[in-house]
Amino acid sequence: MRFRYLYKQLENHLAKKTYTIITGARQVGKTSLLKQLYLYLKKRNEIAVILNLEDTKLLSNLNYDVKSVFKHVPISPKKILDGKTNKRIYLLIDEIQYLNDPSNFLKYLYDEYEYNVKIIATGSSAFYIDHKFKDSLAGRKRIFQLYPLSFNEFMEFKNYEEAKDDLTHMVMEPSYVSQYGTNINSLFYEYLTYGGYPAVILEDDIENKKWILRELRTSYLKKDITDAGIEKEVVFFKLIQLLADQTGNLVNGNELSNTLDTDNKTINKYLYILEKSFHIDLLKPFYGNLRKELIKMPKVYFNDIGMRNALLNRFENPHYRMDKGMLFENFVYNQLRIKYEQEQIKYWRTVDGKEVDFVIEESYKQGIAMEIKWNCKQFKSKKYKKFEETYPNYPLKCIDSDNMEIRAH
Repeated sequence: MRFRYLYKQLENHLAKKTYTIITGARQVGKTSLLKQLYLYLKKRNEIAVILNLEDTKLLSNLNYDVKSVFKHVPISPKKILDGKTNKRIYLLIDEIQYLNDPSNFLKYLYDEYEYNVKIIATGSSAFYIDHKFKDSLAGRKRIFQLYPLSFNEFMEFKNYEEAKDDLTHMVMEPSYVSQYGTNINSLFYEYLTYGGYPAVILEDDIENKKWILRELRTSYLKKDITDAGIEKEVVFFKLIQLLADQTGNLVNGNELSNTLDTDNKTINKYLYILEKSFHIDLLKPFYGNLRKELIKMPKVYFNDIGMRNALLNRFENPHYRMDKGMLFENFVYNQLRIKYEQEQIKYWRTVDGKEVDFVIEESYKQGIAMEIKWNCKQFKSKKYKKFEETYPNYPLKCIDSDNMEIRAH
């Protein structure tokens, strides 16, 4: 059985009384994680039930009466009166955003059965959850975000366990020459082309990979358009294609509104929906001098490289592509967000155009900085002298496509 990097964190969180909420894009593996946690609980002889809210009858019952959820477990939990606990009940709920009021549902069960009921739930879109979570549920939940597969997980899903282990050894011993070096590079190019959606990775036929990605692209965007009540469908489609073509660049709302012949308010709304639906991430700037450093516009990266390529209908070998630098920069961002919280990862840019791709705040006013190049021979250190002088606590290094450490994140 294949396990995701997030699984161990989720397993450890089962013992906590706070509810476990797993978010992420559709088809990244949230339901599979939920099933693995269910099997783990059953092996430990815990009382656990898994409920899918795509079942319209079940959904209707829960919307009508929160307590009807206990019709699906063999015992009824005791309310919290004196802090004593009985046998704990684990409710694993898939697609919780389908509830009319998921916030009230979770809050009621937590407040009434704090020690005796533990909920582990998935939700496909933070956008819908944001709007339906009317109560903050502060202190009652912890949110875990599941991304498409990292490159390490990708190799595991492709059954290249030995190459995966060798990659780790190559990081620890840079002089080590791996017998799997050619395979690792071939897999790396495949990942840069088709991304990290499990269904795409598990498909061996190239044309079927492309078909799955195009189908995911079309179905996801159509569902987002319907669920979010988007009126200007053509503008929405063109916007995400424009963003795909400027991956790693600044998002200028005025330029986008002029290009798409629409107003700024619509652009900002659609950017919000794309971000909250896990299509894109908008990276904030790092700054020390408010007047000299650009502080408003974010940079855009895609949640999955394969989806980005599908939007542009580009599936050529990355090595020969004009946009290979964009692909690799997006790859590095996707790898970094596994190790760091999103708010720790920023970029630096001045009003006169000096820029560093990633500045990572590891602790207060300390961290690391990265400039991303397909080949570090293109790296000119003197261009970054201003950054290094201004932020000596953020040592700068160049990361290129041959870097094994970044692949191993």
